[in-house]
Amino acid sequence: MDIRRLEPEHLTRAYGLDMKLLYPWDGLTAPFRGAWCVLRPGDASVAHAHHEHEIFIGMAGRAEVVTGDRRHAFAAGDIVFLKPGIEHHLVNDPAHGEDFSYYAIWWDREMSAEFAAHDAGEAGPA
Repeated sequence: MDIRRLEPEHLTRAYGLDMKLLYPWDGLTAPFRGAWCVLRPGDASVAHAHHEHEIFIGMAGRAEVVTGDRRHAFAAGDIVFLKPGIEHHLVNDPAHGEDFSYYAIWWDREMSAEFAAHDAGEAGPA
């Protein structure tokens, strides 16, 4: 067993928020990628779309997920699923006065194939 602690002092500022990627993690292979994300009051992540499927799991606080011209409330305990190609970003209204923490998980067929090849003992990208 291996536990990876949050370590808030080791978050990296990227894409308009503070984050820590799941990878690299020695000995861990998975058919997905992930990151711990913290959106500070007044922060807005960078709007983007991608070919991967993505899930956000709200851990603490509240924010909004913006897709196109629609804003969706997103709070601790909520789960958001985004299909590939949907432009999105998150906003933490400064009036909330607290950080919004969530976990982002994304995957596509290539990540699944890499995982299956690794699990079967075949050589391939790590």
